[in-house]
Amino acid sequence: MLIALWEARPGLAGYDVVDAVTFCFLTQALIGPMEVFGGGIQLGQRVRTGDIALDLVRPASLQMWTLADDLGRAAFMFIGRSLLPTLFGAALFGVRFPGHAATWAAFLASAILGVVVSFGLRYLVALSSCWILDDRGVQSLSLVMTMFFSGMILPLVLFPGWLGTLAQALPWAAMVQVPADVFLGKRDVLGALAFQAAWVAALLALGAAVTRTARRKVVIQGG
Repeated sequence: MLIALWEARPGLAGYDVVDAVTFCFLTQALIGPMEVFGGGIQLGQRVRTGDIALDLVRPASLQMWTLADDLGRAAFMFIGRSLLPTLFGAALFGVRFPGHAATWAAFLASAILGVVVSFGLRYLVALSSCWILDDRGVQSLSLVMTMFFSGMILPLVLFPGWLGTLAQALPWAAMVQVPADVFLGKRDVLGALAFQAAWVAALLALGAAVTRTARRKVVIQGG
């Protein structure tokens, strides 16, 4: 579909056909590390079973403990889930790889920041179970927002007008669109990393604040 679109509209949004194909396979490669479909954090289940009480008495930050676990998961998914689809796409359709080591380094940094942004969003969804006990509804809403606003379904550069401006300013863009643009050389690297770092700081700060509130809420519930 993307090939047909860019063949009909060459140069659309500053991409060419090869860029569009590369973007497509990059999105597939990022599904696992970014946990685009949600999940990857077991706090909701641990709240329902009461095991969260053990997590709260550990001499470590619940948020940082969970983040460390999620970074390990993302690293494993990058090796086991990301490399093969990209190589498959390169073999069948042709993929544009960066020609400079600096671009590869920038992409790696952008991908790591994207994983932390993803964690920040999923951690907040998981913490909602401290109030509503079953977070599956919130996870479903989060899935819709992630799929639409991350660039997973369609590159955000195709979104028109105010919708495109909004989509590129939201945290979900840091998960797929920004790393892909860095990989393709379509975005200023420092601006891209600063955008992602700002959302990392905001989401982790919000997560820490909600964790403190959730801790009191869980204790009141008797967990």
